[in-house]
Amino acid sequence: MVIKPKVRGFVCITAHPEGCAAHVREQIEHVRANGPVDKGPKRVLVIGASTGYGLASRITAAFGSGAATLGVFFERPSTNGKPASAGWYNTVAFEEAAAAEGLWAKSLNGDAFGDELKTRAVQILKDEVGPVDLVVYSLASPRRTDPKTGETYRSVLKPIGEPYTSKTLDTDRKRVEPITIEPAVQEEIDATVKVMGGEDWERWMLALDEAGLLADGCTAVAYDYIGPEVTWPVYTNGTIGAAKRHLRETAARIDALLKVNRGRAFVSVNKAVVTQASSAIPVVPLYISLLFKIMKEKGLHEDCIQQMDRLFRDKLFSGKGLDFDEAGRVRVDDWEMREDVQSAVAELWPKVMTETIDELTDFAGYQENFLKLFGFGLPGVDYEADVDPERPVPSLA
Repeated sequence: MVIKPKVRGFVCITAHPEGCAAHVREQIEHVRANGPVDKGPKRVLVIGASTGYGLASRITAAFGSGAATLGVFFERPSTNGKPASAGWYNTVAFEEAAAAEGLWAKSLNGDAFGDELKTRAVQILKDEVGPVDLVVYSLASPRRTDPKTGETYRSVLKPIGEPYTSKTLDTDRKRVEPITIEPAVQEEIDATVKVMGGEDWERWMLALDEAGLLADGCTAVAYDYIGPEVTWPVYTNGTIGAAKRHLRETAARIDALLKVNRGRAFVSVNKAVVTQASSAIPVVPLYISLLFKIMKEKGLHEDCIQQMDRLFRDKLFSGKGLDFDEAGRVRVDDWEMREDVQSAVAELWPKVMTETIDELTDFAGYQENFLKLFGFGLPGVDYEADVDPERPVPSLA
């Protein structure tokens, strides 16, 4: 079949297997071009491994450090002749590349919040890998079912305390429009914390610890975002921010657990990039379009793979020790938050309207990155060719 992009709001409901493979190869080549991560991890568990920062982490660990990787995710295979999800095709491409390099790689597809998948992951690690020296927690899900109670919680993207009015970018219609978001009630705040906070990360770490699968000196990292003040009401000070505060509190408890064996746990604050998750947050796509233009002009632009490669090489495994901010976080958003970058954003923000999008922002770059998430717009891919959407993940456990 010939697969074309079909965009609905902030998601593309189709994905191209050859394009996703080309995107994965691009990321692998970036890591290879920078040489080995000499002090990098050798046995890695990535929870949320199929897209975005999780996929980039898995690629960096495998092709920068030669690590054995177990990836956990929840993706849709091809059914009834319909394309699989992008994360499925990404994993197919990753595993094929890993096998060609002689790297151990297996994947688990299912509910990472549930106990069954944790049990399966623990058994695979026990049988085939041994104690892990890096755990990456990079889940982004709109809902979570608590395995203890069976109750399902749904996250919301809302401010806390009072309504928030700003402008946002309708990416479908390429229009800048005003938006007002009503504040979350306490039940919505609590639900968002249950979904996006640190509770599940801690359950993973405790399960690994109980099974004796945390190596001496193990590193555990989860990902966060802060961004500029213009996004704070709906992000840092909103429901997501409440969940991220819980994530940081959880990191402190996991850090105490790992310190017994000279390990460490912390949150890494990464820059704004185009992901399926960030595309859903009001205001953020407009900000990213501005940010891309400014950072590209300054030679500072990074996508997920550049961020993770820099995190691994310059911070986690550099041998130089880690620099933490006042809240105990590692910062890889340092280039985004430079004063000259943010002052340029602040200057342009009031001037951006529908008529000035192309002049003042890099909306074209935003769209390009968005489509690449689903395997479209990659050089060297024949998008008019018939392709078989059925692609098995080679080492799906």
